[in-house]
Amino acid sequence: MSKPVILCIDDQREVLSAVHRELSEFESTYEIIDCESAPEAEEVINELNEADRTVALIICDHIMPGENGVDFMARLNKDDRFKKIRRILLTGLASHQDTIKAINEAQIDFYLEKPWNSDELVSIVRKLL
Repeated sequence: MSKPVILCIDDQREVLSAVHRELSEFESTYEIIDCESAPEAEEVINELNEADRTVALIICDHIMPGENGVDFMARLNKDDRFKKIRRILLTGLASHQDTIKAINEAQIDFYLEKPWNSDELVSIVRKLL
């Protein structure tokens, strides 16, 4: 049986590497997949869904070229196939309106500011999983 997936999305490779490294304790139970954009993440999510694999958690950057993380997760939230995925938004820049949209439309489970505290990230992921 294949492992459920933690999907990390950020347009900066060094941020993805840092998040992946901090989540290493979960690799025995979860597969951690990195994506550098919302379109790449959508493709991966659809492929996993077609293979009957579970995405347990998405950790997504807010500000990315093209579609931002809030819009991407709000769009995912409208698709019944993906409503049960837990969501964390990482952001360094967010307006009050962005925060409201993230909560109301994307139904994020946690909002974490960059730079984040490693122990806090791991604790949040543990709680959500």
